[in-house]
Amino acid sequence: MALLQTLFFTFIALGVLVTFHEFGHFWVARRCGVKVERFSIGFGTPLLRWRDKQGTEFVLALLPLGGYVKMLDEREGNVADEDRSYSFNGKTVWQRIAIVAAGPIANFLLAFVAFWFVFLSGERDLAPVVGQVQVGSIAEQAGFEAGMEIISIEGQKTPTWNAVSRKLFDFIGTSGEIPFMVTYPDSTVQYELPVAVSSWLREAEEPSPLLDLGVSPPFELDVLSLAAVNEDGAGYKAGLRAGDRLAAINGQAITDVNAFINTVSSNAKNIIVLDVERDAQRLVLEATPEWVERDGEQVGQLGVRLASTGKFPEQYMREVDYNVFSAIPRSVKETYESSLFVLKSIVKLVTGDLSPKNLSGPITIAKVAGDSARSGIDNFIRFVAILSIMLGVMNLLPIPVLDGGHLLYYLIEVVKGSPVSDRVQMVGYKVGFTMLIGLMVFATYNDISRPF
Repeated sequence: MALLQTLFFTFIALGVLVTFHEFGHFWVARRCGVKVERFSIGFGTPLLRWRDKQGTEFVLALLPLGGYVKMLDEREGNVADEDRSYSFNGKTVWQRIAIVAAGPIANFLLAFVAFWFVFLSGERDLAPVVGQVQVGSIAEQAGFEAGMEIISIEGQKTPTWNAVSRKLFDFIGTSGEIPFMVTYPDSTVQYELPVAVSSWLREAEEPSPLLDLGVSPPFELDVLSLAAVNEDGAGYKAGLRAGDRLAAINGQAITDVNAFINTVSSNAKNIIVLDVERDAQRLVLEATPEWVERDGEQVGQLGVRLASTGKFPEQYMREVDYNVFSAIPRSVKETYESSLFVLKSIVKLVTGDLSPKNLSGPITIAKVAGDSARSGIDNFIRFVAILSIMLGVMNLLPIPVLDGGHLLYYLIEVVKGSPVSDRVQMVGYKVGFTMLIGLMVFATYNDISRPF
């Protein structure tokens, strides 16, 4: 049932994104006087098809993993003399630019509308007050203490933990100092705390800046349980099962998730004692975490997936309400910041500041689609918005085959006054297609290689 739900919500998300993207091309093409022969959502066997009064065939196909808009074009076949004025290649270069750019722009507009809808119910986020500082961490060495509030990083204000995480992403892969500005509770005095890093998290898979720094927000843990247990892992061999509640480790009550993870990580090949609650019974199990390599270091692992329930202290929660008008600028800002984040991620991948292991493919997208849908409609809508931005940004990359590659050719045409030769375009398309297939294979390999 979970698999069916995941597939259903994945197809819903991709179907919406593809429809908006292709409709952007379609709508502007019509406005520019181009004859659209086919508007298809999906590939393969048509499930439904019809024609409108202008002769465009609309198709809903079996595999909703893409789509296309087929326009009248002399490069793809003979065009009658009376129809040449309606062909795509017969339009001015600026009209062609508008038609091609309309797809990604439609994705950004979709993200804006999705964010606007989410923000109508207001925002609730956590103030960046430090709850715990890990002993021996780089944050502790820099002078961080529990109770401090992070005011800004490199001069940019950080009113929430989400803002802190986004700003820290800029420093991944870099060396130098991260300039934090902090303050103490009930104080107006601000202090600068520089944190020294070197090639920070460059090789990390799924980097977690806050975890690596050694700081975490205040969290009142109610229950730490096991969402899943790998049958090949040390935890399963010790008797742990999905649904178990973890009460204590080595005789110490578990009050912090990160502290539990650190204890397991630092005890590879050593016996740890776990107090477990299962079906109203109390069990004491001995487990020996196995050695695994994580971010270039050997650490201990039980082979379990944790699920925590608890709450953040109410005094640190910040709420903002929006109406239909005030939600507009907030949605624009979120769309812009998310687009910039995606672009920065791509740049870091290309420059090597971010490990290529972080490149995700269709399996990860499907998993996140299912998880976000099960966690609530707002989370699913936000996921669709982020995915739409990713599609928009990716399509604008100057790679032949993508919209950005077409735009590159048209901009060259504007500069030189004549179209790029068909031979050069064809070579570019072949190279671009090969690159995309390679990236897809590599991303799918990453998906398969990741633990559940």
